Amino acid sequence: MARSRTSRRERDADAVVEQVDGGVARLVPDRDRARAWTLLIDGAPQSHVDLDDPSYLSFEYQRRLGHVIDLAAPQGKPLHVVHLGGGALTLARYVAAGRPRSTQQVVERDARLVQLVRRELPLDPGARIRIRSVDAREGLGKTPDGWADLVIADVFGGARTPAHLTSTEFLDEVRRALRPGGIYAANVADGPPLTHLRGQIATAAARFGELALVADPSVLRGRRFGNAVLVASDLPLPIAELTRRAASDPHPGRVEHGSALLDFTGGAAPVADASAVASPAPPPSVFE
Repeated sequence: MARSRTSRRERDADAVVEQVDGGVARLVPDRDRARAWTLLIDGAPQSHVDLDDPSYLSFEYQRRLGHVIDLAAPQGKPLHVVHLGGGALTLARYVAAGRPRSTQQVVERDARLVQLVRRELPLDPGARIRIRSVDAREGLGKTPDGWADLVIADVFGGARTPAHLTSTEFLDEVRRALRPGGIYAANVADGPPLTHLRGQIATAAARFGELALVADPSVLRGRRFGNAVLVASDLPLPIAELTRRAASDPHPGRVEHGSALLDFTGGAAPVADASAVASPAPPPSVFE
């Protein structure tokens, strides 16, 4: 889920509209890029894909996840990646373009959405991308122990992350699937007073030794609803380079880590399955 800069009139012109399991999917052509499209579900922007340049990431949070992908291993080295949430497969395409011979598993529950994306935005036939149309946690459970270098969680249903993907038990499954020292990265959406975000940081801190958070400063200050990228590992993260890249984005992001990040939680408790709730719904103004 991301903020949209596309006008309502443009969204209605030349779009591919189809009912999928999660609502009404709309593929909208990008007026500035010849073979690029934005995917919206029930009006909420989900993905942007440029078929001519899969290394191009339009959404702010996806660029930040792209930085994590870039820094997860030396340049060009293939990765084993699990994507929880597929959308238009933007990040899977990004990995395949930048790290040939990578092996990727995408878990996208919406089978009809997968069919639409495969038909209208076809994947490179040489990409090693397997898609499972099951629940994200169920699909993660089918990943072999220690298989993944990187697990990326970007799951939204009705613009909200489901409750069962926000808990310590869920992160236990993430840790099981990761190789020792592997990286977990999640797109977390929240707004003032940032209760959900603080709880997600505390939850990750209960399961991983190293954390970082990348977000727009106005989101971190609780001034607006937006996306934050939470990064976790048991090995030190590339904080300096992540900070440099986030600061150089068209919409600069700030990186918090260490004691300052733990202080940011304000004493929030880790979230367990028994108490987990879905992330908050964004206000309608986010998509205007």
